[in-house]
Amino acid sequence: MIDFTKSKQYTLSIRLSTDGFSFSIYNPIHDDSLSIIEKEIEPSLSLTANLKTVFHESDFLSHSYKRVNIMMASKRFTIVPLELFEEEQAELLFYHNHQKRENEMVVYNILQKNNVAVIFGIDKSAYTFLKEQYPEARFYSQSTPLIDYFSVKSRLGNSKKMYASIRQEGIDIYCFERGHLLLANSFECTHTEDRIYYLLYAWKQLEFNQERDELHLTGTLPDKEILMNELKKFILQVFIMNPATNIDMQALLTCE
Repeated sequence: MIDFTKSKQYTLSIRLSTDGFSFSIYNPIHDDSLSIIEKEIEPSLSLTANLKTVFHESDFLSHSYKRVNIMMASKRFTIVPLELFEEEQAELLFYHNHQKRENEMVVYNILQKNNVAVIFGIDKSAYTFLKEQYPEARFYSQSTPLIDYFSVKSRLGNSKKMYASIRQEGIDIYCFERGHLLLANSFECTHTEDRIYYLLYAWKQLEFNQERDELHLTGTLPDKEILMNELKKFILQVFIMNPATNIDMQALLTCE
Protein backbone atom coordinates (compact mmCIF):
# COMPACT_ATOMS: atom_id res chain seq x y z
CA MET A 1 0.00 0.00 0.00
CA ILE A 2 1.11 3.55 -0.73
CA ASP A 3 1.16 5.85 2.28
CA PHE A 4 0.01 9.17 0.81
CA THR A 5 0.84 11.05 4.02
CA LYS A 6 4.44 10.73 2.77
CA SER A 7 3.70 11.69 -0.85
CA LYS A 8 6.14 14.62 -0.64
CA GLN A 9 8.93 12.00 -0.70
CA TYR A 10 7.55 10.28 -3.83
CA THR A 11 7.90 10.76 -7.59
CA LEU A 12 4.74 10.82 -9.70
CA SER A 13 5.19 10.02 -13.40
CA ILE A 14 2.39 10.46 -15.93
CA ARG A 15 2.35 9.01 -19.46
CA LEU A 16 -0.11 10.64 -21.86
CA SER A 17 -1.04 8.58 -24.91
CA THR A 18 -3.95 8.05 -27.29
CA ASP A 19 -3.96 4.48 -25.87
CA GLY A 20 -4.82 5.84 -22.41
CA PHE A 21 -3.08 7.43 -19.42
CA SER A 22 -0.60 5.68 -17.14
CA PHE A 23 0.58 6.86 -13.73
CA SER A 24 3.45 5.58 -11.66
CA ILE A 25 4.20 6.39 -8.04
CA TYR A 26 7.75 5.73 -6.87
CA ASN A 27 9.07 5.80 -3.34
CA PRO A 28 12.88 6.19 -3.53
CA ILE A 29 13.30 4.70 -0.04
CA HIS A 30 11.93 1.35 -1.29
CA ASP A 31 13.53 0.76 -4.66
CA ASP A 32 10.98 -1.83 -5.80
CA SER A 33 8.00 0.38 -5.04
CA LEU A 34 7.00 1.42 -8.59
CA SER A 35 3.17 1.26 -8.62
CA ILE A 36 1.53 1.56 -12.05
CA ILE A 37 -2.06 2.80 -12.40
CA GLU A 38 -3.72 2.65 -15.84
CA LYS A 39 -6.67 4.84 -16.83
CA GLU A 40 -8.74 4.47 -19.96
CA ILE A 41 -9.68 7.59 -21.89
CA GLU A 42 -12.72 8.62 -23.90
CA PRO A 43 -11.49 8.94 -27.52
CA SER A 44 -14.25 11.41 -28.43
CA LEU A 45 -13.00 13.93 -25.83
CA SER A 46 -9.96 16.18 -26.05
CA LEU A 47 -6.75 15.40 -24.17
CA THR A 48 -7.50 18.18 -21.67
CA ALA A 49 -11.10 17.04 -21.10
CA ASN A 50 -9.85 13.50 -20.44
CA LEU A 51 -7.22 14.83 -18.04
CA LYS A 52 -9.81 16.87 -16.12
CA THR A 53 -12.03 13.78 -15.78
CA VAL A 54 -9.16 11.62 -14.50
CA PHE A 55 -8.01 14.32 -12.04
CA HIS A 56 -11.58 14.71 -10.77
CA GLU A 57 -11.94 10.95 -10.20
CA SER A 58 -8.46 10.13 -8.84
CA ASP A 59 -7.60 11.15 -5.28
CA PHE A 60 -3.92 10.22 -5.65
CA LEU A 61 -3.43 13.06 -8.14
CA SER A 62 -4.44 15.70 -5.58
CA HIS A 63 -1.40 15.05 -3.34
CA SER A 64 1.88 16.97 -3.41
CA TYR A 65 4.89 15.07 -4.76
CA LYS A 66 8.63 15.60 -4.52
CA ARG A 67 8.90 15.36 -8.29
CA VAL A 68 6.38 15.13 -11.14
CA ASN A 69 7.36 13.83 -14.58
CA ILE A 70 4.96 14.17 -17.50
CA MET A 71 5.70 12.15 -20.63
CA MET A 72 4.15 12.41 -24.09
CA ALA A 73 3.91 9.09 -25.96
CA SER A 74 3.33 10.08 -29.58
CA LYS A 75 5.07 10.17 -32.94
CA ARG A 76 5.30 13.96 -32.82
CA PHE A 77 8.98 14.20 -31.92
CA THR A 78 12.14 14.92 -33.86
CA ILE A 79 15.77 14.41 -32.92
CA VAL A 80 18.55 16.87 -33.68
CA PRO A 81 22.31 16.57 -33.03
CA LEU A 82 23.20 18.89 -30.16
CA GLU A 83 25.75 20.81 -32.24
CA LEU A 84 22.95 21.80 -34.67
CA PHE A 85 20.40 22.66 -31.99
CA GLU A 86 19.55 26.24 -31.00
CA GLU A 87 16.70 26.88 -28.60
CA GLU A 88 15.15 29.66 -30.69
CA GLN A 89 15.13 27.33 -33.72
CA ALA A 90 13.29 24.48 -31.93
CA GLU A 91 9.87 25.25 -33.42
CA LEU A 92 11.29 25.71 -36.92
CA LEU A 93 13.14 22.38 -36.74
CA PHE A 94 10.09 20.59 -35.36
CA TYR A 95 7.68 21.86 -38.03
CA HIS A 96 10.18 21.00 -40.72
CA ASN A 97 9.34 17.35 -39.91
CA HIS A 98 5.73 17.64 -38.71
CA GLN A 99 2.62 19.40 -39.94
CA LYS A 100 1.53 22.37 -37.85
CA ARG A 101 -1.28 21.77 -35.38
CA GLU A 102 -3.60 24.25 -33.73
CA ASN A 103 -3.09 24.72 -29.99
CA GLU A 104 0.30 22.97 -29.87
CA MET A 105 3.38 23.92 -27.88
CA VAL A 106 6.85 22.87 -28.95
CA VAL A 107 9.21 21.88 -26.12
CA TYR A 108 12.47 19.96 -25.96
CA ASN A 109 14.74 17.75 -23.87
CA ILE A 110 18.55 17.86 -23.98
CA LEU A 111 20.27 14.46 -23.79
CA GLN A 112 23.87 15.41 -23.02
CA LYS A 113 25.12 11.81 -22.85
CA ASN A 114 23.75 11.06 -26.28
CA ASN A 115 24.61 14.45 -27.74
CA VAL A 116 21.10 15.05 -29.09
CA ALA A 117 18.07 17.25 -28.48
CA VAL A 118 14.58 15.72 -28.60
CA ILE A 119 12.03 18.30 -29.80
CA PHE A 120 8.37 17.39 -29.33
CA GLY A 121 4.87 18.78 -29.41
CA ILE A 122 2.31 18.89 -26.62
CA ASP A 123 -1.28 20.15 -26.59
CA LYS A 124 -1.13 23.69 -25.19
CA SER A 125 -4.35 23.41 -23.14
CA ALA A 126 -3.18 20.14 -21.56
CA TYR A 127 0.23 21.69 -20.78
CA THR A 128 -1.45 24.69 -19.10
CA PHE A 129 -3.80 22.47 -17.09
CA LEU A 130 -0.95 20.22 -15.88
CA LYS A 131 1.24 23.22 -14.99
CA GLU A 132 -1.63 24.56 -12.86
CA GLN A 133 -1.77 21.24 -10.97
CA TYR A 134 2.01 20.80 -10.71
CA PRO A 135 3.93 24.06 -11.30
CA GLU A 136 7.30 22.25 -10.93
CA ALA A 137 6.43 19.42 -13.35
CA ARG A 138 9.02 18.37 -15.94
CA PHE A 139 7.86 17.45 -19.44
CA TYR A 140 9.43 14.74 -21.58
CA SER A 141 8.98 13.02 -24.89
CA GLN A 142 8.68 9.24 -24.43
CA SER A 143 11.73 8.90 -26.67
CA THR A 144 13.90 10.76 -24.11
CA PRO A 145 14.00 8.09 -21.35
CA LEU A 146 13.99 5.32 -23.97
CA ILE A 147 17.07 6.69 -25.78
CA ASP A 148 18.86 7.12 -22.44
CA TYR A 149 17.98 3.59 -21.36
CA PHE A 150 18.63 1.84 -24.69
CA SER A 151 21.95 3.60 -25.28
CA VAL A 152 23.31 2.12 -22.03
CA LYS A 153 21.94 -1.35 -22.88
CA SER A 154 23.40 -1.21 -26.39
CA ARG A 155 26.97 -0.98 -25.09
CA LEU A 156 26.85 -4.63 -24.01
CA GLY A 157 28.56 -6.88 -26.56
CA ASN A 158 29.80 -6.01 -30.03
CA SER A 159 26.58 -6.31 -32.04
CA LYS A 160 24.46 -3.43 -33.32
CA LYS A 161 21.07 -3.27 -31.65
CA MET A 162 17.59 -2.21 -32.70
CA TYR A 163 14.98 -1.44 -30.04
CA ALA A 164 11.30 -1.21 -30.98
CA SER A 165 8.75 0.35 -28.64
CA ILE A 166 5.32 -0.75 -29.79
CA ARG A 167 2.17 1.27 -29.14
CA GLN A 168 -1.41 0.48 -30.25
CA GLU A 169 -1.21 3.31 -32.77
CA GLY A 170 2.39 2.95 -33.92
CA ILE A 171 5.97 1.85 -33.47
CA ASP A 172 9.07 3.78 -32.43
CA ILE A 173 12.41 2.41 -33.59
CA TYR A 174 15.80 3.23 -32.02
CA CYS A 175 19.06 1.81 -33.38
CA PHE A 176 22.47 1.91 -31.72
CA GLU A 177 26.02 0.84 -32.26
CA ARG A 178 27.75 0.47 -28.89
CA GLY A 179 25.94 3.40 -27.29
CA HIS A 180 25.94 5.59 -30.40
CA LEU A 181 22.46 6.47 -31.70
CA LEU A 182 22.16 5.57 -35.41
CA LEU A 183 18.43 6.08 -35.93
CA ALA A 184 15.30 7.21 -34.08
CA ASN A 185 12.09 7.11 -36.06
CA SER A 186 8.37 6.66 -35.55
CA PHE A 187 5.77 5.04 -37.79
CA GLU A 188 1.99 4.97 -37.54
CA CYS A 189 0.73 1.39 -37.77
CA THR A 190 -1.85 -0.74 -36.00
CA HIS A 191 -1.41 -4.14 -37.68
CA THR A 192 1.27 -6.75 -36.98
CA GLU A 193 2.22 -7.12 -40.66
CA ASP A 194 2.85 -3.35 -40.87
CA ARG A 195 5.04 -3.45 -37.77
CA ILE A 196 7.06 -6.29 -39.33
CA TYR A 197 7.42 -4.29 -42.55
CA TYR A 198 8.76 -1.17 -40.80
CA LEU A 199 11.13 -3.15 -38.59
CA LEU A 200 12.62 -5.04 -41.54
CA TYR A 201 12.73 -1.85 -43.63
CA ALA A 202 14.81 -0.04 -40.95
CA TRP A 203 16.97 -3.15 -40.49
CA LYS A 204 17.76 -3.25 -44.20
CA GLN A 205 18.35 0.51 -44.48
CA LEU A 206 21.01 0.35 -41.76
CA GLU A 207 22.51 -2.85 -43.21
CA PHE A 208 22.23 -4.71 -39.93
CA ASN A 209 23.54 -8.28 -39.91
CA GLN A 210 20.75 -10.91 -39.93
CA GLU A 211 22.73 -13.39 -37.84
CA ARG A 212 24.73 -11.26 -35.43
CA ASP A 213 22.83 -8.01 -34.74
CA GLU A 214 19.96 -7.89 -32.25
CA LEU A 215 16.33 -6.76 -32.23
CA HIS A 216 14.68 -6.06 -28.84
CA LEU A 217 10.93 -5.47 -28.48
CA THR A 218 9.09 -3.60 -25.75
CA GLY A 219 5.71 -1.95 -25.19
CA THR A 220 2.21 -3.16 -26.06
CA LEU A 221 2.65 -6.55 -27.75
CA PRO A 222 -0.83 -7.90 -28.54
CA ASP A 223 0.30 -10.38 -31.23
CA LYS A 224 3.54 -11.31 -29.51
CA GLU A 225 3.79 -14.88 -30.86
CA ILE A 226 2.99 -13.97 -34.50
CA LEU A 227 5.36 -11.00 -34.37
CA MET A 228 8.22 -13.06 -32.95
CA ASN A 229 7.70 -16.00 -35.33
CA GLU A 230 7.59 -13.79 -38.42
CA LEU A 231 10.60 -11.70 -37.42
CA LYS A 232 12.68 -14.80 -36.65
CA LYS A 233 12.34 -15.86 -40.30
CA PHE A 234 14.57 -12.86 -41.15
CA ILE A 235 16.47 -12.00 -37.96
CA LEU A 236 18.12 -14.62 -35.79
CA GLN A 237 18.49 -12.59 -32.57
CA VAL A 238 15.00 -11.36 -31.58
CA PHE A 239 14.17 -10.75 -27.92
CA ILE A 240 11.31 -9.40 -25.82
CA MET A 241 12.68 -7.09 -23.17
CA ASN A 242 12.12 -7.79 -19.49
CA PRO A 243 9.90 -6.21 -18.29
CA ALA A 244 8.09 -5.91 -21.63
CA THR A 245 6.02 -2.91 -20.50
CA ASN A 246 6.64 0.36 -18.64
CA ILE A 247 10.40 0.45 -19.32
CA ASP A 248 9.85 4.12 -20.24
CA MET A 249 8.27 4.83 -16.83
CA GLN A 250 11.20 3.22 -15.01
CA ALA A 251 13.81 4.96 -17.17
CA LEU A 252 12.09 8.31 -16.59
CA LEU A 253 13.06 8.14 -12.92
CA THR A 254 16.73 8.67 -13.82
CA CYS A 255 16.17 11.42 -16.43
CA GLU A 256 17.68 14.82 -15.74
